[in-house]
Amino acid sequence: MQYDRLITGVAAVFAVLTGMLTVVGVLVNPAVLFLALMFGASAYFMYYHASGKLAADVYERVERRAARGARGGRGARRGGFGAGPREEWEAPRGGQRVRDAARRARQAREQQRRRQQGRRQQRGRQQRRGGRGQRIQQSSGPSPSEAYARLDLDASADQGAVKQAYREKVKEVHPDTDTGSEAEFKRVKAAYETLTD
Repeated sequence: MQYDRLITGVAAVFAVLTGMLTVVGVLVNPAVLFLALMFGASAYFMYYHASGKLAADVYERVERRAARGARGGRGARRGGFGAGPREEWEAPRGGQRVRDAARRARQAREQQRRRQQGRRQQRGRQQRRGGRGQRIQQSSGPSPSEAYARLDLDASADQGAVKQAYREKVKEVHPDTDTGSEAEFKRVKAAYETLTD
């Protein structure tokens, strides 16, 4: 059963009731106009939902908030689990406004991806330029071989193995556990950062 059709049908019935109650309110008793207003508001909100405009408005608001968060704006929050609009979200059927919102969201994600790629390329150029005449400043973290050793991995481990080893090691050395220590936790974290940069 199509819920959109059902909601649209109920909205139409409420609209007819609104019209009838308005006529009765004007001719017989003005107090009935309040009831007509309630039916009219219900009919409007049901139609607004069934047309897909409500979903489009909610999606646009989420996209704006996510874009503000990506830029580090006032609504940005640190941490979390990458909360934001879902990539697999499909726009509800109908309405040019919904399609436009989805298109703008795709364009914003693409622009963000291009910016990140440009930053990576610029860092690479700066490092290559720095290697010609001057030494690249060494980070305070461990060398890659030390980082692999801290995570109990061989140097041939891929990013998935590094991430898995890091998660297991953090569970062992986290300061909140009985056997954990803050110093060891920082060493494991530094090793992970070295291998993921």
